[in-house]
Amino acid sequence: MSKPQRLRLLAPLAVMFPSLLVGTKASAQASWPSTPIRMVVPFPPGGSSDILTRLVAEHMSKLLGANIFIDNKPGGTTQVGTEFVANSPADGNTLLMAASSSFTQLPNLRKLNYSFNSFETAGGVADYIAVMAVRKTLPIKTMKEFIAYAKANPGKLSFGSAGEASAGHVFGLTLAHDTGIKVLHVPYKGSVAAVNDLVAGQIDFIIDGAATPMVKADRIQPLSVFYKKRHPDLPDVPTLQETGYDINLARGAGWGLMAPKGTPKAIMDKLSSALQKSLETKELQDAMVRANTIAAWTPPEEFKKAIAADEKMLGTLLPAIGIRGN
Repeated sequence: MSKPQRLRLLAPLAVMFPSLLVGTKASAQASWPSTPIRMVVPFPPGGSSDILTRLVAEHMSKLLGANIFIDNKPGGTTQVGTEFVANSPADGNTLLMAASSSFTQLPNLRKLNYSFNSFETAGGVADYIAVMAVRKTLPIKTMKEFIAYAKANPGKLSFGSAGEASAGHVFGLTLAHDTGIKVLHVPYKGSVAAVNDLVAGQIDFIIDGAATPMVKADRIQPLSVFYKKRHPDLPDVPTLQETGYDINLARGAGWGLMAPKGTPKAIMDKLSSALQKSLETKELQDAMVRANTIAAWTPPEEFKKAIAADEKMLGTLLPAIGIRGN
């Protein structure tokens, strides 16, 4: 019997016995996950987002009893991967390790085919720790020396980031705006490429967590940490505030785990529970430092409020620092 014939036979049954369909749907939710789960990272491999996702997926897969595979879909400063998940079936088998910038920065810059309301939220995952570092050949060891050098050489210092409107781009221009310096932005397709060019001396500085390994290897000179606390792996590097400078940093410069709108609540509850339990383990917390992140479980509603607040704040900040929409 062909598929169309089967559907025609089932249609009257669905009308007469709707509970059959409800029961089938409930059974599918109860048995989830029964197939491998795709977790999309909207960045290239090797950066903080990629490492973070692989660590979280490893722990969650054990709790859920399912294989979770990572699918890197970079492009459009997270837009490509984010939109892919928004358009995926709402069956719990495609998830997004969402960068908050997808919902706080990008909506202020361009028209998107998705919004925060295109997703269900399992919860906040982590906060981001960015490290500001300069190339070794610059005569700079401290933030004070950096600001003085930049003012003496307006427009001559260049900095790299993971792309237009990425966290590193916003941090760099906010620092420039608030301290009165002029710098040149060089966008890359990912953080790793920017760090490599910094080591090679092709750019002058970066504000990105991916710089940490090269700082530890003494290949670049650290100046400060863009976070409320010092980096656990770089205890001698001061926070930006400790250097005497302070800029307006978004609370939501981190990640959340999300699924397409309409994903059943039963599945979202399982995801939230597995995510929270994973983030509360010391093993994962310690490992996440390697991705320059701090485990920060945030309940779905709190995460939503933080995203909404940052989107509003960035609506004012981005034009002020010179980042404008298309």
